[in-house]
Amino acid sequence: MFRRNHSRPSAFSVRRGSRGWFARLFRRLFIFTLVVVLLPVFTIIAFRFFPVPISTFMVLRQLERLQPESSLPPLRYQWVSLDKMSPLMPMAVIAAEDQLFAKHWGFDFAAIKNALNYNKTHSRRMLGASTLSQQTAKNLFLWGGRNMVRKGLEAVLTLCIELFWPKKRILEVYLNIAEFGDNIYGVGAASTHLFKTTPERITKRQAALLAAVLPNPRRFHANHPGSYTLSRARWIEKNIRRLGGTNYLKKL
Repeated sequence: MFRRNHSRPSAFSVRRGSRGWFARLFRRLFIFTLVVVLLPVFTIIAFRFFPVPISTFMVLRQLERLQPESSLPPLRYQWVSLDKMSPLMPMAVIAAEDQLFAKHWGFDFAAIKNALNYNKTHSRRMLGASTLSQQTAKNLFLWGGRNMVRKGLEAVLTLCIELFWPKKRILEVYLNIAEFGDNIYGVGAASTHLFKTTPERITKRQAALLAAVLPNPRRFHANHPGSYTLSRARWIEKNIRRLGGTNYLKKL
């Protein structure tokens, strides 16, 4: 009679199988991490030379528009190169949002410190300290909110943008993807739909009004400004003069 072979797998083969499974898992995680890290870097390098077709903020807003109860107007977006804009427009956003833009490498640490101190004692209205570089990284790749994960990703992307783009390119992309009205993105669409003009013909007051609504372009309106927007626009115009006018752009 033949005796059945009930031999069990050796401990060596079990350990070897476990190591093989772990090696495959590690390899897949490594490839996934590499793609997650390198894809934004390659995208940033590509956008150094090519117009940005759409941003993450625009995509999220379009998903919001698909909701049955949504009353969101259609997306308005038109890429315009920096040399086709009035130089008053980049000066207005620098004067409003980031007066040290020409000097920093993506972060204004003095402003961050002031914001942290302010926010410790003022919980109702939080003060931000994001530079134009940080706002470009957020609008292009990320989402809204103040959680630490998003802020960490924003910091890494900001450093990459500062590394691969000159300052004028950062300004150009920012001015094209910033929201200046409800679902209105960029100076091209904003000048057409809000002021019935072209980006080259934007006046100092119009540029200041567009920059004035940037904290909340869905609440404030550049073409129908309230007292807050008008007051902020006057403050921006003063800052443009204090910074030396459009001559400031020669520093970039």
